[in-house]
Amino acid sequence: MTKRMIVGVDIGGTTIKIALLDPNGEIITKTQIPTPVSEGEDAIIGKMTNTIDQLMAEQGFTKEEAYGIGIGVPGPVDTDTGFVYEAVNLGIKDTALKAKTEALTGLPTYVENDANAAALGEMWRGAGQGTDNLVAITLGTGIGGGIIIDGKIVHGVKGVGGEIGHVTVNPDGPLCNCGKKGCMERYGSATAIILGIETAAKEGRSAYLAKQLAEKGSLTAKDAFDAAAEGDLVAQEVIDQAAFYTGFGLSHIANLLNPAKIVIGGGVSAAGDALFSLIRKSFDTYTWKIAADSCEILPATLGNDAGVIGAGWLVKQGESK
Repeated sequence: MTKRMIVGVDIGGTTIKIALLDPNGEIITKTQIPTPVSEGEDAIIGKMTNTIDQLMAEQGFTKEEAYGIGIGVPGPVDTDTGFVYEAVNLGIKDTALKAKTEALTGLPTYVENDANAAALGEMWRGAGQGTDNLVAITLGTGIGGGIIIDGKIVHGVKGVGGEIGHVTVNPDGPLCNCGKKGCMERYGSATAIILGIETAAKEGRSAYLAKQLAEKGSLTAKDAFDAAAEGDLVAQEVIDQAAFYTGFGLSHIANLLNPAKIVIGGGVSAAGDALFSLIRKSFDTYTWKIAADSCEILPATLGNDAGVIGAGWLVKQGESK
């Protein structure tokens, strides 16, 4: 019997992750390479396709044994044409990523927003297994999101459906990079938590955080949770605020969509119950009880593999059409 496989790619601003998957979504092998952002889009695509060729050759796969390539990219995408409107962190704008990749590899290619790809990965092989109605968010530098209804990603007309990080949770809140005020991203992301504890340290409101900042030069979101565990009340206030607004923002999503699961990943989610219990409390307060009772809030389980696995799912779905 001929062996078959799928190529999954997750293009990030720092690294390009590439995996070969079996048809069930299990990773056969994977690698990552630096993203040559400064060299332009053709260099990014060329390096990606060259690495795919090398990885396939190393594992003894021919092009005929590949179902295709799935790619997650950080920006709005026309999934029908594989056209990337803009990926700011990659310096890519108005790029026919599907067409260019297919021309270089000869393989069918499917393109999706990276957060959506991660959501699909969690549905297929991760914490979202068992339902095709879920929401996935990533608490990292920003807040990314993906919404899956009846097994299909919600894209909207310009590919920005599911941008949960830009749900307004406080109309009088701080200005967001998107141009409006009070986005969930400005409260629940690692960036927001770091800003909160570093400001407190510099203003002298926490001797513990001030000492940490003086010793390290900069702080991380993990430092906030470590400080809170040591009894630092200021750090706990920052965490409480982040969790409150994250749960509040997610309540709007649950009231609107009634998902079975909300899966939370990203670096901040590593805090575990110290974060999740607080998010759940806020979520339950503002979510209609019937929607809250039917929704689990769970940590993501695939970590950095979610994007490549979800990209593989795109190929699997494309093959079945």
